Amino acid sequence: MSKDYYNILGVSKNASQEEIKQAFRKLAHKHHPDKAGGDEAKFKEINEAYQILGDDKKRKQYDQFGSAAFEGFQGGGAGQGFGGFSGGAGPGSAWDFSGFSSGGFEDLGDIFGDIFGGGGRRQQKSRGQDIQVDIELSFRDSVFGVDKNITLTKSSACGRCGGNGAEPGSSMNTCRTCDGAGIEIATERTILGVMQRKRTCSTCHGIGEVPKKSCSTCNGEGIEKRQRTLEIKIPSGVENGSILRVRGEGEAIKHGQAGDLFVRIHVKSDPRFKREGADIFSKAKVGFTQAALGDTIEIETIDGKVELTIPAGTQSGTEFRLKGKGVQMSRGRGDQFVTVQVITPKKLDRKQKKLLEELDLKE
Repeated sequence: MSKDYYNILGVSKNASQEEIKQAFRKLAHKHHPDKAGGDEAKFKEINEAYQILGDDKKRKQYDQFGSAAFEGFQGGGAGQGFGGFSGGAGPGSAWDFSGFSSGGFEDLGDIFGDIFGGGGRRQQKSRGQDIQVDIELSFRDSVFGVDKNITLTKSSACGRCGGNGAEPGSSMNTCRTCDGAGIEIATERTILGVMQRKRTCSTCHGIGEVPKKSCSTCNGEGIEKRQRTLEIKIPSGVENGSILRVRGEGEAIKHGQAGDLFVRIHVKSDPRFKREGADIFSKAKVGFTQAALGDTIEIETIDGKVELTIPAGTQSGTEFRLKGKGVQMSRGRGDQFVTVQVITPKKLDRKQKKLLEELDLKE
């Protein structure tokens, strides 16, 4: 079920970042589980809402896709690990290829420090930007699924140093700023009082080590702008407007987590077919004589042509079912329903008219 993060924080959709932050601070202070009368479940819900709305990129993503874009997300921590698909295949929904990691949001320990005796919390890694691309599929490929290659030019881990920023063969030295801890501790006075704040080391960016000799390709940054070709597995049954999410294939960032790649699906229409869920609908025209006397006709299906028997006396608008000729879904294939349209002759000679008049066609 979609979550209304604005309602959770009690702010409008047009609220500024400052208004969102103030609302979060007020609610978090009230419901913090370390306080008497605190509500841990409510606190987690507030935290989750703030971590989405408190970040401009995530807020835009939420406004566009809703909370479906953050399936598996847990406020204040990483999401589920590598796995298969999650989410639905309907228009606007997000298929998750490998779970989701929140990263890049303000840690609650940075706000509350030692006010409630909890100390600073684990610092989260910064996160690169997400990328969205569009793919066009044929109707058939949307039914059965297909592998598609996408070529992107984006920031990726340096191919020479593997992302650690060190020249191959060069050793790493312990960071002198944080003595290998990866964090710095500072005492600050805020509106909530004096707090001890833990933050990612500004020298090693939380790694705890620095290269003895910087990589000659990326100059120690660990990332480079380069072209990459990705093979995207489009699952069977996707609909027009579906969104696929590939974790970690967005923009890479120095000593942080890469963003995600979002693939929006555009399915080309096929004049022969109409889809409704797992079922396909089509029409077939038959002659007046075929309908009256019966016949076997060829029907177009997504698998190719098949034969359909038209019983004698078939009326226009009769619907026939072709079992297992619909959309391939995880639970199996749907069916194809064929509606027969009987074509009534417009021009008849005298002999033909006389023959028809001699027939009693009324029921």
